[in-house]
Amino acid sequence: MDLTTLNLKPLNLLIFPDWNQPEESLYLELELIIRNLVSHPDRDFITLVIDSSETIKKTDLDPSLIISAIVLSLFMEEDLDTSCEPEIILLENLNQSQWLELLPHIQYRIRLNAENHQAIADSGTEKIPVVEVKQLSELTLDSQALGLREFGNQLYRQGRYEAAIQHYQRFLVSQTGDIELYCSLSECLRNLNRIEDAIAILEQGIRHYSTAGKLHFQLIKVCQQNGRTQQAIASAETATQLLPNEYVFQLLKHLTLPVVYDTFDEIQFYKERFFRELEKLIHKTSLKTPQDKVNAFLGFSSITNFYLAYQARNVVEDQSKYANLVHQVMAANYPQWVQPRAMPQLLENGKIRVGYISSYLHSYSGTFWLTGWLRYADTKQFEIYCYYTGNEPDPVTEKFREYSTEFRHIPQKLEAVCQQIIDDKLHILVFPEIGMDAPTIQIAALRLAPVQCSAWGHPVTSGLPTIDYFISSELMEPENARSHYSETLIKLPNIGVAYPKPIVGELTQSRSDFDLREDAVIYLCCQAPFKYLPQYDFILAQIALRVPQSQFIFPRGELLRPRLKRAFAAVNLDSEDYCLFRRIVTRQDYIAINFLSDVFLDTFTWSGGNTSLEAIACNLPIVTCPGEFMRGLHACSFLKMLGVTDTIAQNEAEYIEIAVKLGKDSQWRRDVAERMSQRQDNLFDDRVCVTALEAFYQEVVRERLKQLTVDS
Repeated sequence: MDLTTLNLKPLNLLIFPDWNQPEESLYLELELIIRNLVSHPDRDFITLVIDSSETIKKTDLDPSLIISAIVLSLFMEEDLDTSCEPEIILLENLNQSQWLELLPHIQYRIRLNAENHQAIADSGTEKIPVVEVKQLSELTLDSQALGLREFGNQLYRQGRYEAAIQHYQRFLVSQTGDIELYCSLSECLRNLNRIEDAIAILEQGIRHYSTAGKLHFQLIKVCQQNGRTQQAIASAETATQLLPNEYVFQLLKHLTLPVVYDTFDEIQFYKERFFRELEKLIHKTSLKTPQDKVNAFLGFSSITNFYLAYQARNVVEDQSKYANLVHQVMAANYPQWVQPRAMPQLLENGKIRVGYISSYLHSYSGTFWLTGWLRYADTKQFEIYCYYTGNEPDPVTEKFREYSTEFRHIPQKLEAVCQQIIDDKLHILVFPEIGMDAPTIQIAALRLAPVQCSAWGHPVTSGLPTIDYFISSELMEPENARSHYSETLIKLPNIGVAYPKPIVGELTQSRSDFDLREDAVIYLCCQAPFKYLPQYDFILAQIALRVPQSQFIFPRGELLRPRLKRAFAAVNLDSEDYCLFRRIVTRQDYIAINFLSDVFLDTFTWSGGNTSLEAIACNLPIVTCPGEFMRGLHACSFLKMLGVTDTIAQNEAEYIEIAVKLGKDSQWRRDVAERMSQRQDNLFDDRVCVTALEAFYQEVVRERLKQLTVDS
């Protein structure tokens, strides 16, 4: 028996019927109990557990049939809705250890007129409180409040959010929750897209716990993540007043940015605001006392400026100012770890030690590409050290482990991982992404190896004085690219990574599985909402005007709904007739959507990376337009490597023309897909870039060692 497979609830009642008594007597007593449960005001929180171990003595008796007959009869008699059906569990032949596991979850045993006393003795249930059938209506959950909460937590962890909410709310009827309960309840509501309720429950929690930083932090983030930027900033202002020593709220007050922008003018407003507020923050940040240093460190351990780069501009100046503030905070806390480091001499084996550190050495878009660099590494010349600071290991993590000389899993322990890196005496330390994870930015702001590099898992300059090189791609960088980075730019051949060909399998689903029209031209718009800028919304409306049977599917675009409604209304169309917002939970479903779509619409200014590569693996034609920065050239570079460039537009008007033609001309669409299919070997698992990467590693180590010799 596995308890997780039993639908136990906060109030679990156990009975031991004597299955050898006359069937009529058995039926009447069970009916009375079940009738009481069906009419109980707390029936949704009650489970009836029935021992059926002894039924084998009456071979013509089937407990499940008896229970079903009773329930059916009751529901017909009372004309009840099936949602009122009680939760009933039949147990059969549990051993002693299984009973020991189950009994802590049982609150009462119901006394019957005819019971199996031997089974009661064998199960060890004599000490469980006993109630009479007539007392069932008097049982309430008030005394079981703790069970309600614990059961709610269990449901929350299982992702059963509706049920968890029900239990949490029932708990709150009788008493005030603690901080964790309000956070968990809000998270459940958020996962069900009940944003107003999620905000309200956090505000309720704050009324009870006005100085609970966790509640304030979650309220600010929920508001920001759901397009309520001004409310997030106002909440941060309130938190700074209530918690003046928690630096994280200073960061949120000054530097919070929208996840999506409503208008182009709003982008300009927040661009100027960020610059102005960052200057204020820099001037007011104090690192004089030990407590000042710790407070600032803790603040930056929870916050990134991730959304800054989504304004379609060169952010090197703002990014550098922000990063230098992080560096100053880290230097104040760890002065021993910011000094330059001499290049270690090569050991007898002559191998260069290269380390890769990330919180995402698992199945994640910002690091999955890195497996190619490691897989094809020349192990005769290099030792590979991987430092996994997250804690969600999966099969991709095992690939990183397999390709490493040394694999260090040190989750969420900044000082420990830093010391380990220093002890390993690396020649080069590489951060596959800087900007996604707050502690990773803090680590990158230290000097743990003589040479430190960033790569394009997050394709934006780090701005950090401790990062020497940014490793990028020849095909993705524009002519003036060096002005976009505080680091020295290294451009590897082609797309710069040996991306493993995605395993997409065969299509086993149909459009009807996703409520898509069979006759529609499906345009896949799968980027995160913050990649969609308002000045380009009109493009979808223009495509819809010219391809009337079009449907635009957004797996993650719910926040864009108001903007799209406005853009479509401008051409007298209703966006709800064209735009579908589908939450795609599993990778299998996401890949199926790629197969079922007709056209992939890339985003302007920030192109799809992994999403474009997966679309290519599914032979889905991509419409893209190269952007001004490396982050806007991903799909363009992939198509160039494929040699399928006729869907690369040079401007917005051409983008619309290509998208419309692909939608209307099914023959051309099939031709593009066929050419993509035939040329995928040109793109995936490209080892040329790995050879160039390792040549760069060897050169920089050689130059540093030469300089060391000259200086000595």
